[in-house]
Amino acid sequence: MTFVTLFLIAIGVSADAFAVALGKGLGMRRLNYRHAIIIALSFGVFQALMPLVGWLLGTQFQSLITSVDHWIAFGLLVIVGGKMLYEAFFSKDDEEEDDGLRVRELVVLSFATSIDALAVGISFAFLEVDIVPAILLIGAATAVLSFAAVLIGHRAGTRFKRPAEIAGGLILIGIGTKILFDHLLA
Repeated sequence: MTFVTLFLIAIGVSADAFAVALGKGLGMRRLNYRHAIIIALSFGVFQALMPLVGWLLGTQFQSLITSVDHWIAFGLLVIVGGKMLYEAFFSKDDEEEDDGLRVRELVVLSFATSIDALAVGISFAFLEVDIVPAILLIGAATAVLSFAAVLIGHRAGTRFKRPAEIAGGLILIGIGTKILFDHLLA
């Protein structure tokens, strides 16, 4: 898998974290850089760990499903991307925002936004991706984008949330489709 493809996957799976961090920034009455860094690091660490967990699970079952691995990678990426598109168009933004940063809430948000990365990690096992650079790139991209999202959210509000989710979903669906076609045409 090329660096560009990995980079696009990193951007795609970080879209949920970006959207949530945007909301956290929107809820800050005063910009708190310490909170922005904590949010970014939490999202980045979870986004890096979940593909590793998925990759470990996938490598355990790789020999059993090698003949259909491209379909699994395609299916997982399309499901994750489709879920992101669905949420972008049909989710409601009713949540009340506040200035607080609670550890339990942050862990739950970090875990929830990184479940997609678990599925991507499973597909990495079937595609024989070098996992260390992949998870470092995903974690770093998520941390940087989440930090920026808190700042943007504080300044501009939620107008970027939906476009970020749409872009992330389309990127993942496109990569899944490319993986499938590359395998079928090989």
